[in-house]
Amino acid sequence: MNTVSGGRDNQSGAPERLVNMSQDELERAVRETFSRQVATPRAPHDPAGAVLRRAHRIQRRRTVAGMSLAASAIVLVSVSAMHLRDDHPPPGGTVVIADPYPAPDTYRTVLPAPGPRTETPLAEVDLLVNRTIATAQGRRVTLIGIGAVERAHRLTDGRGWLAVGEPSLAGRSLWAVAADGTARVLLAGADEIVLDRDGRQVAWKQDRVLAAARIVDGELAGTVRADAPTTAVPLRFVDGAVLVRLDPDLPGHVLWPLRPGPLDEGTDRTSQRIFGALPDGRLVGEVSAETPEDACLTLLDPVALRPPEPPACGPTIEGAGLGAVSPDGRWLLVNGRVGEQDRALLVDLTRLDSTRLDPTVPVRPAGPAMTGAVSWNLPDVAHYADATGALVRVDAERVRAGRSAVRVTVPGLRDDEPLVVVTGG
Repeated sequence: MNTVSGGRDNQSGAPERLVNMSQDELERAVRETFSRQVATPRAPHDPAGAVLRRAHRIQRRRTVAGMSLAASAIVLVSVSAMHLRDDHPPPGGTVVIADPYPAPDTYRTVLPAPGPRTETPLAEVDLLVNRTIATAQGRRVTLIGIGAVERAHRLTDGRGWLAVGEPSLAGRSLWAVAADGTARVLLAGADEIVLDRDGRQVAWKQDRVLAAARIVDGELAGTVRADAPTTAVPLRFVDGAVLVRLDPDLPGHVLWPLRPGPLDEGTDRTSQRIFGALPDGRLVGEVSAETPEDACLTLLDPVALRPPEPPACGPTIEGAGLGAVSPDGRWLLVNGRVGEQDRALLVDLTRLDSTRLDPTVPVRPAGPAMTGAVSWNLPDVAHYADATGALVRVDAERVRAGRSAVRVTVPGLRDDEPLVVVTGG
């Protein structure tokens, strides 16, 4: 047993040390203890140094691990905050025009891999089925982050679509949808929204405000507003103006030339329905003959919205509902009544293009009654959805020859799936 000078030996053979000592004193004590256990005074290696170095390495690893965990936690919190910000719904209530440079609120879609089902054309028009657009070229584009759509319009430049939402407590919305399915809100909270044939202009109504704007690169520009009755409803664009029905329950329309200020309500109180315009600007519509229930087809002056003088009537089309004029002004496809049944009817408008309208112009049954929008994708071919949700194709020459329209089978479409025919393009 080794001894320590001074005669103060402990029972274990190790020198006595105070409990409270510094780090240096502790290291010297450890070295002294190990050196007492080594036989030779010059050991080939330093056991005490090895222990101390091992302890220092362990401490450094724990420090680095702690810093890594802290950095990971910060990244996770930041990503979660970004997701929470991006999931905010678009604003509603009053009409909101989207910020041209908003915070990221778009939704990307993943297109299906090419295959037979996505390369086979389904129809001559684009279709919207369960928030998936099936293009006429056979692509499938799923729309994510977009609300229920009532109408859709394909842009003429092929860069995507415009989608008008269904009415809700928060109002209607308008989305700009890119070719890859990316959707962005352009308007929210409107009572009604209408688009022109090329998808370059939009008009909307909210409370007593009637407004219109151009659509340029997916943004609204040059907004014009006018004061209008609360009952007024925009119906469609006609040669750069907006056709407005003054009251849905009463006859009478007016053309708003996109001028600010109070809406000039005009003098028309006889027109029941207006379906579109001829190339020369005259409007194709119905006016009351003797009673509101007895309306006849006629051509209206595009300024005063009055029938020609002397009063002239074309054929009588009973019933109420949808109607659309072909882009070249040749045909009118309109809902009417045949006997006790509602049907889609076809009228050759060249027979009405005269000073004296002919009430004997034939009105030919074309197919089942229309629902939703009508797409004249060709000068003499129209598509629409019927009450069962089936796609109907109307070939005007075929109908004029006495043959009815045909239903188009859409692969993969179930009977209970809603179908929206995309217009424009």
